[in-house]
Amino acid sequence: MVYTLVVHLYAKDDAESIKKLTAKLQEASQVYSNDKECLSWLVMQHEKDPRAFTIVERYLHESSQKYHLENPYWQTFDKYVIPLLDKDMDLRRYNELDTSKEVRVETDAGLWEKVKAHQS
Repeated sequence: MVYTLVVHLYAKDDAESIKKLTAKLQEASQVYSNDKECLSWLVMQHEKDPRAFTIVERYLHESSQKYHLENPYWQTFDKYVIPLLDKDMDLRRYNELDTSKEVRVETDAGLWEKVKAHQS
C-alpha cells in the first residue's frame, strides 16, 4: 500500500522568503525523488497565494521513510526552511486507497458507455 505524506507550508510575507523557499523545495524534490522506494516527491505553489506551498511525498511503504530520513540532505531541510515560514508546517499522513480493482457505485450502464466513449 502506498504511504503518502502531505505537507503544507506558508512562507513569510516577503519576496525573498518566497524565492528561497521555492528554490529549496525545487532542490529537495530533485534530491528526494531519487531516494530508494520514493515513488514521487512533488512540490506545488498555490495558484493565487504565492506564500502557500504543498509537498506530496509518496513512498512504496510507510517504512520507506527511513531512506528519506537517512539521506544526508534531510539534515539541511528544516534548518533552511523553518526560518522562512510564517507558521509551523502542517504534516498529514495517509495510506492511499487500493483502486486496482474495479468499483462501480453508479449503476447506470449508459453512463459507463458515455464515460468510455469520452475517454477514447
